[in-house]
Amino acid sequence: MAEAILTLNAGSSSIKFALFRGSHPVPAQPEIVGQIDGIGTASGARIKARDKTGRTLDDSDLALSGAHPHRAALDHLVGWLHQYEAGWRIVGIGHRVVHGGQDYSQPILIDAAAVAKLKTFIPLAPLHQPHNLAGIEAMMAALPGVPQVACFDTAFHRSQPAIAQLFALPRRITAQGVRRYGFHGLSYEYIAAVLPQHLPPDQANGRVIVAHLGNGASMCAMVGRKSQATTMGFTAVEGLMMGTRTGAIDPGVLLYLMDYAGMDAKALTHLLYKESGLLGVSGISQDMRELLAADQPEAREAVELFCYRIVREIGSLAAAIGGLDALVFTGGIGEHAAPVREMVCRQLGWLGVEFDVAANAADATRISTAPSRATVLVLPTNEEWMLARHTAELIAPG
Repeated sequence: MAEAILTLNAGSSSIKFALFRGSHPVPAQPEIVGQIDGIGTASGARIKARDKTGRTLDDSDLALSGAHPHRAALDHLVGWLHQYEAGWRIVGIGHRVVHGGQDYSQPILIDAAAVAKLKTFIPLAPLHQPHNLAGIEAMMAALPGVPQVACFDTAFHRSQPAIAQLFALPRRITAQGVRRYGFHGLSYEYIAAVLPQHLPPDQANGRVIVAHLGNGASMCAMVGRKSQATTMGFTAVEGLMMGTRTGAIDPGVLLYLMDYAGMDAKALTHLLYKESGLLGVSGISQDMRELLAADQPEAREAVELFCYRIVREIGSLAAAIGGLDALVFTGGIGEHAAPVREMVCRQLGWLGVEFDVAANAADATRISTAPSRATVLVLPTNEEWMLARHTAELIAPG
């Protein structure tokens, strides 16, 4: 049987998984890729999976009974893998874990002590960390003895200057761990790894801003392919406007809603994470594709606000790193929404961006003109491959 590495990204309503050939180096394309969506939702859960040729392996509804639908989904996935992994022997499991606190700047092999430590970070990421850990514990029970690796979304940003990680709060609160952590680190790490394939060395290692734009959205400023500043902070709700998240907001708004609208922490959490962003402003959808196709003025305003916030944050990040040599779009919106890229790039002439309309419309890799002082690229991210690669490195003998 061929060796394989399983990657798992257990989120609040979905579980993404992939099975990679366990060779060295790990190939970028998985043998099997899939996800379970709609966990705990009224519409119900569904599993979709395909092999590397694109052949559909499964596309069916799931009946997740019991009081713990996430655990039921994980149990179903384990059974599903046993059915479809014929010919493969899983030798390692790589998990995306949202929060590594200040302790972890690199992936780690997981043991009971590590799980206990990671549980102490739940207050830092209460909407994500418990599901990440549930995935780890489910796989420990289902595949005992198979080494597991935690890869942290915060780790890539630990290279930032100390000053960039601070809030202007009393030191006693900072000492409790309230600081800027940043997220989407696996995506940024992948882009940093492939930049030399697309840019000359001086640009690849220069002042680069990466825009990871999807239902969750953030940006990262790099120098020497290391994080120097990012838009997300203590939580994954700060920074850019997102699908259903507010992004940066005046804290006074929250105090107002507490005092005059009677909203408690639970209600505010739902407002900030689930009712706002593209969905809240448009009143139509959180899906950028639907908004770009819609005629309603509210849809146009939501898209314009999304792009306005990106442009403002690019200016802030460029100031933090002293200029701009390259801008990279990635993530579902960044890779596929050409009108969003155009609205952003047309406002960046002052940073040396000369925009190529035809290249952008064709979804080319480079969407800036040849003479452009700052290069603009569109690169697909591959967080699953980063998980598999880190796992292979940590489980390798010696």
